[in-house]
Amino acid sequence: MLRFLLRRLALAILVCLTVLVVSFTLTRLSGDLAVAIAGPNATPEDVTINRKNYGLDRPLTVQFLDWAAHAAEGDLGRSYQYRAPVADLVRDRLPVTLTLGLTGLVIALLTAIPLGVLAAMREGTLLDRGIMLVALLGQAMPSFWLCLVLIIWFGLKLQWLPISGVDTWQGYILPGIVLAFSAIPALMRLTRAGMIDALASDYIRTARAKGLSLASIVLKHALRNAAMPVVSIAAVQLGFMLGGSIVIETIFALHGIGYLAWESILKSDFPVVQSVVLLLALIYIALTLLADAMNAVLDPRLRTA
Repeated sequence: MLRFLLRRLALAILVCLTVLVVSFTLTRLSGDLAVAIAGPNATPEDVTINRKNYGLDRPLTVQFLDWAAHAAEGDLGRSYQYRAPVADLVRDRLPVTLTLGLTGLVIALLTAIPLGVLAAMREGTLLDRGIMLVALLGQAMPSFWLCLVLIIWFGLKLQWLPISGVDTWQGYILPGIVLAFSAIPALMRLTRAGMIDALASDYIRTARAKGLSLASIVLKHALRNAAMPVVSIAAVQLGFMLGGSIVIETIFALHGIGYLAWESILKSDFPVVQSVVLLLALIYIALTLLADAMNAVLDPRLRTA
C-alpha cells in the first residue's frame, strides 16, 4: 500500500512542477507585464520603472526560480491590482469556491448514483432510456444557459432562492445545481455500467440463491464493487468544478477564487492568475491522490498493480 502511494506521490510532484512552469510561461507570453501594470497611458519611463521595481528586467529563469522558491514558502507575491499579498486574497476567497464545489458534488452524487442504480436494475426498459436521455441533456446543456434559466424561474418568478451572493446557505443552491449538472452524466453512466456488470456476476447469483434481500444484494454487494470507478471520477469532477466555477461565480456574483481569477485576467494581475492556477492544480492533484488511495482500499488488487 505504501509503495503504491509513493509512486502516485512522485507522479503528482512531477505534475505540480509542470504546472508551475506552464503557468509562469503562459503569463509571460501573454505580453509585457511592465506595460500591463503601468497602464495604457504610461510613458516609457513609467514602464522602465515598473520593470525594475517588479524585477521584470531579470532573466526569465531567475524570475521563475525566485517565484517558485517564494511560492514553496507560502509567499505568492503581491497583487498589482489590490496592492495586497496574493496569499491573503486567495485565503479570503477560497472558502466560497470550496463550499460551492462540495455543494455541487453532493448534489451530483445524490442524484447520479440512485438514478444509475435504478437504470441498471431496469436495463433496456423505457425507464432506463429516459434516465440516459436526462444524462445526455445534462452533458449537452451549457452552464451559462442553465444559470439564466434557474435565475429566471427560481429567483425572479418564484422567488424561492437568492440569485446572487452567499449571505445565507441558500445562496449556494442554484450555483451548486448548475455545477452538479456538469458532473451528473459521467457519474450516472459509470454507476449504471458498474452496476450492470456487478449484477451479472457469479457472486450476485450466489447471493440471490442464498435468499438475500434485494436491498442487501444491491447496496451491500453490487454497489460496493460498482463504486470504485465512481470514486475516481467524483474526485476528478470536483477538481473540474473548482477550476470551472469561474462562469458560475461571475453570473451569481459569488466572490470566490474563480471570480478573483476573472478579475485578475481582465486587469492583467498575473501574480494572482499564476497563484490561482497553481492552487487549483494542487487541489486537483490532492483529490486524485485521495481517489487512488480510496480505490486501493476498496480493491486490494490495485496495491500490487
